[in-house]
Amino acid sequence: MPHAGVATFYDSDGGGACSYDPGPDPLTAAMNSTDFEGSQACGAYVLVQAAGGASLTVRITNLCPAPCRVGQLDLSAAAFARLAPPVEGEIPITWTLVSPALPKNISIRYKTGSTQWWCGIQVIDHRNPVARMEVQVGGQWQPLHRADYNYFLSESGAGCGKPIALTDIYGQRLVVAALPVKPDVLQATNVQFAGH
Repeated sequence: MPHAGVATFYDSDGGGACSYDPGPDPLTAAMNSTDFEGSQACGAYVLVQAAGGASLTVRITNLCPAPCRVGQLDLSAAAFARLAPPVEGEIPITWTLVSPALPKNISIRYKTGSTQWWCGIQVIDHRNPVARMEVQVGGQWQPLHRADYNYFLSESGAGCGKPIALTDIYGQRLVVAALPVKPDVLQATNVQFAGH
């Protein structure tokens, strides 16, 4: 479903509230707090259409705080410049979630300080927004709480280093085999969500 709003721009390095590393892709955006949904929008791909007809796809990497309005995207400067001359400052847009084919599978990263007694787990390079993460504890699946900084937390350490189940916003569930708890290391998986 298309969302109507405006696009502005800021000096982005691709990092931000989603806790991603700054990346080589200059086409990123910060999402307004309503549509950010407590970091669920992190990593989402959004097709942005300017009123003049230009369009491009950006990845959500940050939160655009107030005074950002519902429907607003704060684009990286490079992304905005593909839609309109930067001197315009703000332009009307519509945007829609998309799930483009990606050249790699999902990666998992354990947060700094993660151990068998406490861990934060981040999902990276996912094609669709991640709605839920569960870890296997004693043969049962246990959901983890998602922090605003885009890590799923196991406060007791339950499930740290165990299999992980990921569910996207469309209901597709993928299971990732157990990965060792290696803080700050990107660990590749062999799974990726289907396109929508």
